[in-house]
Amino acid sequence: MCIRVFLFVLILLGIAIPDLASAGGDTLPGTQPLTTTGDPASDMIDGIDRFLLREIEQASSRRDQLWNYDFSSAEAFNESIAQNRERLAYILGVREDRESFESPSLLATTSRSSLLARGESFEIHAVRWPVLPGIHGEGLLLQPTDREATASVVVVPDADQTPEQLCGLEPGLDSQSQVALRLATSGCRVIVPTLISREVEARGAPGHPKRAKVTNREFVYRAAFDLGRHIIGYELQKILACVDWFAKQSDDGTDIGLVGYGEGGMLALYAGALDLRIDHVLVSGYFGPRDEIWKEPLSRNVFGRLEQFGDAELATMIWPRRCIIENVTAPEIVLPTEGGAPGEISTPSAAEIKGELDRAVRRDHITLRPTESEKQTFGSSLDLLLPDIELHSENVSLKILRAIDADSQDDRQDRQLSEMLEYTQQLIPESHFVRKEFMKGLDTNSLEEHITRVEEYREIFRHEVIGHFDHELQPFNARTRKNWDEPEWTGYEVMLDVFPDVFAYGVLLLPKDLAPEERRPVVVCQHGLEGRPTDQFGMGHRAYKDFASELCKQGYIVFCPQNPYIFKDRFRTLQRKSNAIGKTLFSTIVPQHQQILNWLKTQPNVAADRIAFYGLSYGGKSAMRIPALVTDYCLSICSGDFNEWVLKNASTRHKFSYVWTGEYEIWEFDLGSTFNYAEMAALICPRPFMVERGHFDGVGDDEWVAFEYAKVRHRYQARLGIGDRTEIEWFVGPHAINAEGTFRFLDKHLRSDR
Repeated sequence: MCIRVFLFVLILLGIAIPDLASAGGDTLPGTQPLTTTGDPASDMIDGIDRFLLREIEQASSRRDQLWNYDFSSAEAFNESIAQNRERLAYILGVREDRESFESPSLLATTSRSSLLARGESFEIHAVRWPVLPGIHGEGLLLQPTDREATASVVVVPDADQTPEQLCGLEPGLDSQSQVALRLATSGCRVIVPTLISREVEARGAPGHPKRAKVTNREFVYRAAFDLGRHIIGYELQKILACVDWFAKQSDDGTDIGLVGYGEGGMLALYAGALDLRIDHVLVSGYFGPRDEIWKEPLSRNVFGRLEQFGDAELATMIWPRRCIIENVTAPEIVLPTEGGAPGEISTPSAAEIKGELDRAVRRDHITLRPTESEKQTFGSSLDLLLPDIELHSENVSLKILRAIDADSQDDRQDRQLSEMLEYTQQLIPESHFVRKEFMKGLDTNSLEEHITRVEEYREIFRHEVIGHFDHELQPFNARTRKNWDEPEWTGYEVMLDVFPDVFAYGVLLLPKDLAPEERRPVVVCQHGLEGRPTDQFGMGHRAYKDFASELCKQGYIVFCPQNPYIFKDRFRTLQRKSNAIGKTLFSTIVPQHQQILNWLKTQPNVAADRIAFYGLSYGGKSAMRIPALVTDYCLSICSGDFNEWVLKNASTRHKFSYVWTGEYEIWEFDLGSTFNYAEMAALICPRPFMVERGHFDGVGDDEWVAFEYAKVRHRYQARLGIGDRTEIEWFVGPHAINAEGTFRFLDKHLRSDR
């Protein structure tokens, strides 16, 4: 103990101390003793969690910087928020122009009429309308029969309600909540679209016998997110297609209204914020604070939602059009977690709803009702939606002409689900050409031009795809502890501060034959999912084959970081929290690695310009993203992960796709339009880059790995003439380190004497 105190005093006084690595000390030179006794991986997750919760809390206070409201007129206002509106459409996946149509089609056959029921002055038909190529809306149309429509309204149910319930055709809702029926009785033209349900079934998912237990909504979300699309966007397009039709019918000035409950309330709020043609919006069972949006169903995850858009901002965007917030009990939902993302929906308190509403910059167009704390039912505020129309809702005479068939409702749900999935699948091959157009600025045969131009793309990747925290790295405050003393190497735990509550941790392996003035290359060896630094040395792990300690025995200095993809839902929730503010897990991991490299370069035996990255599985994912942004890494080796990554994330046809698995944090928004693995490798270029691929590695198929790698090879060899800097090793084996071609690759590029 006295020796440790003495050394600590020397460090504080700036007095040189001997090389403890070679002398066998308990700490490394220039570091404090590491005294923590807990699990550093668990502590890391907890610290990042606290950090992210603070960032979310601060997001609302930073939003004002992204808005420049001008309320001098409706035109001036809409012009002042045009960019915000474009951003909202982008993150919701509202991307394509909708198909034009004259009117909805009546859904009928030779044996079955489209007409379901008839009221005193209206009819209810089953209808279908085009939205995007291959995607149709389906639902019910309530059409006046004895007069021109007094208004046109889209009524959007919750995901677990049917259009028939809102029309009084089947049980489940009281008369007050049969909103479509009440509006039709009052002379309105009404469309009630079908939403994708929260049912935990695989109906409508072609080509695969098994999937993780996820809702239909999450399943569509999974397939769409990497392609810059969203189930929310698809359903908004269906609603807005109805608005398109209404607008054609409303040349005489007939108002257009939008009503939604639960999931429908969410869609109504988004649609009202996006589309100026909607005159009146009623949001029921949804409005409130969103700082805990990461707790809600994954299908509600919108990348960067809280950076600009709380519910208050969305309601403000509706100005000067009418917006009614109906304070009623929301759908109370708790989703299963057997493979899907945990999620729940609960009702915010009246105080929380009012607190969120109070944040709205302009509130003269918003009515909160009821204002008292007790909850009423959906539709209790319908009289405010169209104040010039007298509502008739009592004792509605409705003649049912066709029995409601549960099988036909199931078929309708299947069609809606399958159409969205099929549309998404068609985007996958097309995304290759979208990325090609996106990357054309990097199409050069000059190495010098590549080095110059690539920085623009690196910044797009950093800020728009991965997400970047604009914080200065803290001083290292390095703490170390010797924990391994093997015949050929010594191992030290290392802990470094990064951001408040965020630290980096790993194990440094030092060869025992290091000479005092000698500088050697470093290999950073990265574990995979649920891994630990120790998995990579001295454990005999069948996937890692002790590759870290083997490299150390061959003379390399080795560092094995702990990355925070461990403890299942605990780390996956970090991705949810990060996404809410336009960030990802790698928004935190990248600065951790930058700090590790900054510290390594201060170490007396490290060759600062020869620090390489080598990762397996999730470590292979890291090998694509971290060196693309941490340019201090002089080369990167991706093992057991390189892929046609967009296909792997979005395909509902390939068995290796993540849509089938429990890794619900894996998706990164709109990679399909920007950076697949070939494009990430372009950010690593001209530094050496290698792929290690086992023929029997189930993470992908050889042909898709080869397809994506061919683009990497073309850039290095054909365009830039540096083909000697990239390789792929195919070996007969599983998801594991092979440690043959990769070791030769490291020797070739890291050792000047070879």
